Amino acid sequence: MKMTSERIKALREARGWTQAELARRLSITRNGVNSWEQGLSMPSPACLVDLAKLFSVSTDYLLGVERLETVNVTGLNEEDIALLAQLADRLRGNH
Repeated sequence: MKMTSERIKALREARGWTQAELARRLSITRNGVNSWEQGLSMPSPACLVDLAKLFSVSTDYLLGVERLETVNVTGLNEEDIALLAQLADRLRGNH
């Protein structure tokens, strides 16, 4: 559960959102977001799906089942997707 709470908080902070802003986007209370981030409770399955969509990551990532993050490439052409893949490899040192 700790991994999930840390990932939710990190994803929220990376976007510069307050707990209240995330709560508003999910139509829940700020206290609910705070409970998740403190590791006091877990998001419901429905909220996990909403979080994954909102942050463009998988539910597996949020739950700590996988370490890989996904990048939403909707609307990009194949050339742009290939460029992103090359950049990711370069940043990993796989060039």
